[in-house]
Amino acid sequence: MMLTKFVDPLPLVETIQPVCLINNIPYYELSMKENSQKLHRDLPPAKIWGFNGHYPGPTFHVWRNQPVYVLWKNELPLKHFFPIDTTVHGASKNVPQVRTVVHLHGGVTPEGSDGYPEAWFTRGFEKIGIHFKHKVYFYPNQQPATTLWYHDHAIGITRLNNYAGLTGFYIIHDQNEKNLHLPSEPYDIPLLIQDRSINEDGSLYYPSQTTPPNETVNPSVVRVFFGDFILVNGKVWPFLEVEPRKYRFRILNGSNSRFFRLTLNNGDSFIQTGTDQGLLPTPIKVYSLLLAPAERADVIIDFTDQLNQTIIINNDAETPFPNGDKPNLETTCTVMQFRVNKPLLMKDQSQVPLQLALESIIKEEPQYKQRNLLLNMQTDPYKRPIHLLNNQKWSDPLTEIPKLGSTEVWNLINITEQSHPIHLHLVRFQLLDRQPFDVNIYKEKGKIVTTGAKRKADLNEQGRKDTVRANPGEITRIIVPFGPYTGLFVWHCHILEHEDYEMMRPYYVIS
Repeated sequence: MMLTKFVDPLPLVETIQPVCLINNIPYYELSMKENSQKLHRDLPPAKIWGFNGHYPGPTFHVWRNQPVYVLWKNELPLKHFFPIDTTVHGASKNVPQVRTVVHLHGGVTPEGSDGYPEAWFTRGFEKIGIHFKHKVYFYPNQQPATTLWYHDHAIGITRLNNYAGLTGFYIIHDQNEKNLHLPSEPYDIPLLIQDRSINEDGSLYYPSQTTPPNETVNPSVVRVFFGDFILVNGKVWPFLEVEPRKYRFRILNGSNSRFFRLTLNNGDSFIQTGTDQGLLPTPIKVYSLLLAPAERADVIIDFTDQLNQTIIINNDAETPFPNGDKPNLETTCTVMQFRVNKPLLMKDQSQVPLQLALESIIKEEPQYKQRNLLLNMQTDPYKRPIHLLNNQKWSDPLTEIPKLGSTEVWNLINITEQSHPIHLHLVRFQLLDRQPFDVNIYKEKGKIVTTGAKRKADLNEQGRKDTVRANPGEITRIIVPFGPYTGLFVWHCHILEHEDYEMMRPYYVIS
């Protein structure tokens, strides 16, 4: 099926408003609902699951040090509309098909509000074990200005719930960011980029089998998923009409498995001002912007001298990344279009200052605990290859138990053939470096023999992060301050097909 590009305007996602104040704390309510939504002008409406019935969900705009309450409601049907593999951990036949728990990705939140994968809740008022219909979360918002996002995190079906549409932006503002005079609303626009496959009748397609099919398990979890169409804010290949001035775009790769390497077809650069956890130390000019699933980039595009031009964001990232196939030139190579055709409403007084973030660099010290953590593969009882963290499964005993207030260096040793975006809940870490090593020697002898020098983090990765690309055949080192809360959290690969099937582990911060 072919669809015409650039016929739908980019949806500008609405901002959610609090219902009321509780002890001077804003209180919000969101319901997860089934709805129908047109993904392209020439398609019938598709069934989606969305927050307040919208895909993407409404955007939160909150201020640093102003906490909020959020009541998440599950008002979804009792039966899933995507195939569920009941051999996957947490998704067995003895649990409800439709389960949800919301994670504020990148949020520094207490244990009870983090969205632990097993703390799911269902539709209806009945209590099932520790699980309830509704859950009120408390978000302190104590971190610096940044672009976060919220999404479903239910164990065993995260890939399906997110693919159905349960995703939205959560943006924290602060006075430092405001004082920088970066482009602001309406010239500050979040962009949720995802891939999807769509049936002829307009409905979303998600595979029930990998290729070749597994004869033992049907439906079966797939190793990775790559859709045929690129959507931005829920529309296939949209366009955005802009003024000849600077715009700020908060770009999120919300795909299940697809990496994006974004470029502008006129050869201009992105000016990157922020990453996952807020502003970079200084603006970085990048002509190619690589984003793994769950990574974010805060960028400025200057359209000042582009009046009457059209500019396309293209993608040339391999699937799987980095050793797979190039995107299709007719479809997944294209993301969206800008049309510089609107009159300048007022003089552009926004700035790109030379200095941005106020946070200091986290320095590595000899006393910091070092953890070597393997990213590897194994075969499951049905002879399917699965990805693991440190050769362990979700239900294995806890092994990562950092102390509150401690700082550790995690060495992610990737002996698989693809990059894994590793996400840690609770913390805001920093990428130290990457170093190649001999994978064959490691597999044979369990010994690390490096084959090159350490490479420092790219300039546009040198801010605080919560998700990092761990490349194949490399040791990726991150430095992690643990706090400010104790409790049970998780770390995992954010390729959702990997996360759902064992590439996720709990960790516990102790006092």
